[in-house]
Amino acid sequence: MAHKMIPVISREDIARRVAELGKEITSHYQGQPLVMVCVLKGAFLFYADLVRHVHTPLEMDFVRLASYGSGTSRGNQVLLIKDLEVSVAGKHVLLVEDIVDTGHSMDFLLHKLAERGAASLKVCAFVDKSERREVSLKVDFAGFPIQKGFIVGYGMDYAEQYRELDAVYELVPE
Repeated sequence: MAHKMIPVISREDIARRVAELGKEITSHYQGQPLVMVCVLKGAFLFYADLVRHVHTPLEMDFVRLASYGSGTSRGNQVLLIKDLEVSVAGKHVLLVEDIVDTGHSMDFLLHKLAERGAASLKVCAFVDKSERREVSLKVDFAGFPIQKGFIVGYGMDYAEQYRELDAVYELVPE
């Protein structure tokens, strides 16, 4: 099936907003040590750009989650398939995600890291689709609110395609 790609967020808008988020995060943590956790695979480009704009002592780590449901929809059951390598006990932790929609994955990860004794937990998402939220969850640092549409690019994919794009597009079947 062919797809039409409609531009949603330009490369320039991404660069501007990522720099602003870096300043917001730096201001919030005010020099306190921070563990920034990238949720793979989708957040890797956003994360790489974002950490260069955060000016506070940092540890970096990565997790990978899998959601399982029936058919083509994402499920509510979440599995941690790549765990952290650093301890978060007593540390401030910022989870960096590509997109938060239903909130199930972030809710799972927040609970998991709270159990491990993180001093604080916050969420930074490149895209916040809050109207799709199924669990009570706050995105503390939101890049772009997007209400609808299936988006790709800047790390986000459709069947492992389009992650490499430097802008964001809505993918529409032709």
